[in-house]
Amino acid sequence: MSLDKILAISGKPGLYELKAQTRSGFVAESLIDGKRITVGLRNNVSLLSEIAIYTLKEEVPLGDVFNKIKEKENGEKTSVSHKDDKVKLEEYFFEVLPDYDEDKVYPGDIKKIIQWYNLLLSKGISDFTAATEEADGEEKVEEEENDTAE
Repeated sequence: MSLDKILAISGKPGLYELKAQTRSGFVAESLIDGKRITVGLRNNVSLLSEIAIYTLKEEVPLGDVFNKIKEKENGEKTSVSHKDDKVKLEEYFFEVLPDYDEDKVYPGDIKKIIQWYNLLLSKGISDFTAATEEADGEEKVEEEENDTAE
């Protein structure tokens, strides 16, 4: 499962998997307890594949940040908890993303990122690339094969 199907719903804890669309919204299943909920169009919902983290140069997609954490932790859960103090969280995040913008990325954001990463990992989701990136990569391979065939 890619980040294209994972949702963060404002006011609701944890993350949700998009299951189905309805006329008035959609059905999502909690990654924490597996309960299904109906979410209306008025709720503030974000796809994880659409979230980016501010750096001093650019915005880095959340999937890339998750991949950097995964690389740092060798595919294991984070060495810090989302409940650790602000200073410890910021030190950890500087190791992961050294040029993140401290004025725009708050400690609460870092807590969410660490909590989400650990939740996804515990559910066996470790492929943090967006489905669109995978499709682009497949198209490039096909183009290269066509070029070599000519």
